[in-house]
Amino acid sequence: MMANLLDLDAAGLAAFFHAHGEKPFRARQVLQWVHQRRESDFARMSDLAKALRVKLAAAAVVQAPEIVGDHTAADGTRKWLLKVDGANAVDAVFIPETGRGTLCVSSQAGCTLDCPFCATGKQGFNRNLSTGEIVGQLWLANRMLGGERPVTNVVLMGMGEPLLNLDHVIPALRLMLDDNAYGLSRRRVTVSTSGVIPGMDRLRDECPVALAVSLHAPNDALRDRLVPVNRKYPMRELLRACARYLERAPRDFITFEYVMLDGVNDADEHAHELAQIATRVSCKFNLIPFNPFPAAGFKRSPPERMRAFAQILQRQGVTVTTRKTRGDGIDAACGQLAGQVTDRTRRANAPRVVELRP
Repeated sequence: MMANLLDLDAAGLAAFFHAHGEKPFRARQVLQWVHQRRESDFARMSDLAKALRVKLAAAAVVQAPEIVGDHTAADGTRKWLLKVDGANAVDAVFIPETGRGTLCVSSQAGCTLDCPFCATGKQGFNRNLSTGEIVGQLWLANRMLGGERPVTNVVLMGMGEPLLNLDHVIPALRLMLDDNAYGLSRRRVTVSTSGVIPGMDRLRDECPVALAVSLHAPNDALRDRLVPVNRKYPMRELLRACARYLERAPRDFITFEYVMLDGVNDADEHAHELAQIATRVSCKFNLIPFNPFPAAGFKRSPPERMRAFAQILQRQGVTVTTRKTRGDGIDAACGQLAGQVTDRTRRANAPRVVELRP
């Protein structure tokens, strides 16, 4: 079976060349050709010996997911639907801003966590993505967008829970950080988690990058319903894990993401509870307008409610940002990514009863 070089970080590529009787520096050369020059044809890797190019063509490929959908919103947000196998496709989203471009990357085909306000959660779960399928989203985006380095920031906030796929996510992160590949700083790569504590500890030890935690509720009772993984990893343990992560994190705070759901988690009392959390761990809150999707069962908090909520936090010295909705016209906004997933959990077709109002 031919090796996909997108699956290999620097250490993996060095081992590949060693196994084929080649010098270690070849790994650096090929990393640069594949990830910096976005080259997939070994014949065009001109500083490699011809015999090596022939050997590579016989033993390896550079194969990213196949683009089967490409849509651009009025605000410039661009979403690609990427086929990863015969049954599944995932979404990747590029968000252009002044002075930077952020790519939102998927880590799984679907998601196991079943958060009721998320389109991915309703889609069910099929499998983890490989390293090549994860970093291949960045490789493709840079290729499609053109320019020297159009993607300056990467967030693993697309489909899936990244910390349930660390065997493939960590090598992908290492490629994103490698100066011979994408050369991104640890501060410019963010992994988002719903609070999988063993994964937080492993990421801290092996490849600490910026961390965002999908909080969405200020207490266990509400979070148990909105983010079901909280039943396994409750908030007291989650906050302790956040404190441990900060010991090695590239930023001195954790970002807590908080989707604002009308009448569910947006009351003044919820804001006061969040302010108490901020006294226990260095953090900032990112308030996210809920983005609707078919049969969601939730409504977005009104703008005036969001402003009042933010003001309560700010008056207590908490750093708060409110995310601007981008790409909702093409279902590319936060919580709307659904891709095309063959659900082996059979969740997508199961009857659902959601009642979350207090």
